Order: sequence, then C-alpha cells, then structure tokens
Amino acid sequence: MHVLFCRSLSGFKSLFIRKVDPRKDAHSNVLSKKEEQNLYKIQFHNVKPECLDAYNELCEAVLPSIHANPEYPSELVGTWNTWYGEQDQAVHLWRYRGGYPALTEVMNKLKQNKEFMEYRKERGKMLLSRRNQLLLEFSFWNEPVPRPGPNIYELRSYQLRPGTMIEWGNYWARAIEIRQKNQEAVGGFFSQIGSLYTVHHLWAYKDLQSRDETRNAAWQQEGWDEVVYYTGKPKLILLQW
Repeated sequence: MHVLFCRSLSGFKSLFIRKVDPRKDAHSNVLSKKEEQNLYKIQFHNVKPECLDAYNELCEAVLPSIHANPEYPSELVGTWNTWYGEQDQAVHLWRYRGGYPALTEVMNKLKQNKEFMEYRKERGKMLLSRRNQLLLEFSFWNEPVPRPGPNIYELRSYQLRPGTMIEWGNYWARAIEIRQKNQEAVGGFFSQIGSLYTVHHLWAYKDLQSRDETRNAAWQQEGWDEVVYYTGKPKLILLQW
C-alpha cells in the first residue's frame, strides 16, 4: 500500500451507500456510481529537485485556466506536492464528467491549445519521470468536493490481488461509516487503466495531530480492526496543497 500526504480541498455531500454483493460481473459495473459516471485521472510527476518551484509556478499559471474553461468537461479536483513519502513529487487529480467521451473531448481540445502544448514542453524539461492512471470512484464514498483549509491530505494506495476487488468493496462499504465522524474521507477510487487492481483512498485532516487522534478513535469502533486486518497495508504519501 502507498500513502501520501498533502493539503487543500473542502466541503462534503451526503454519503451515497449501497451494499455491494459478490456477483459475476465486471467490478467496474458493481462498484462504481451509476447516477453520473465520472472518470478520474491521477498523475504522479517526479520533479527535478532544483525545478520544483518553477514547476509549481508553471502549473499554477496554466492548469486553473483549463479547470475554469466551460469548453472542457474536466475539473482539477486537487494538485499537491508530497510532504512525506516520495519527495519532489507532484500529484494532480482530474475529474471528467461524462466518462471516457469527456476525456477524449478534453484530450482532443488540448492538442489544439497552444498554451497547454507549450506548458507540456516546458514541463518536460523539469521532470525525471511521470505516470498516470484512469480511475473510477467507489459508489459508497462521497464525491470529492472543495473544503475549507488549510488541510493536509493522505493518499493511501493499495495493490490488490486479482479477483478481490468486490470483496474489498464489501469491507469498505461498511468501514466508511466508521470514518465519517470528522468528515476525513475525501474520495475512494479504483484503477481502470494504468496499473490495474490498484485502490486509492484520499483522506483530509487539519494537521498531523488531528490525523493521529482521528485514526486512534477509529480503533475504538467495532469492526475497524477487522477491516484493517483483511485489507492489508497501504503505501502512504502525505501531500501538501
């Protein structure tokens, strides 16, 4: 499992919860939301240490304009630098309302966007490596929405064994109710393209002390120990907005 910490994001909608029963169907059909099919893209950029400030300035100059442009059916959910975990890394999370057609539309339009193409050219000079994944959101998590800050964020990533995704969903559909007292749950996703059988949980806390207190309180709730036992150890990254 992989964990990452960061800052920012806010607000929370009521939680849509539905029981997930094992069945013979693609886990994307069983576990994802059907009311409005959102597709997410998570990007991990490993930045040259001496270029991190310039990289952040470049992203700040270009990415918000794409987010704000109504011609692009995409939203920049969050953009962070890692705090603990892998260093000199940036993480971006995009949402495409309308699924794969929305993603295709955005990609085609960006190819014609001279500012974005210049951004990609300059960005390439600053990176050591990069990778991304396309994700769907679990039906039993809230959709990520802005929330008042400042906050730190924790990205916990799990590599599952093939065939266990629905079982994972059964455990966490129950467990997420335990972790709602402080509204720390931001979003839960599973991979569709990229590294497969990967799950990402994104959590928000006021600070490290709040994180410690919130996590300790979860252990006092019946059933939490079972979830932790059966769903394994994540890779952790602390993120800073």
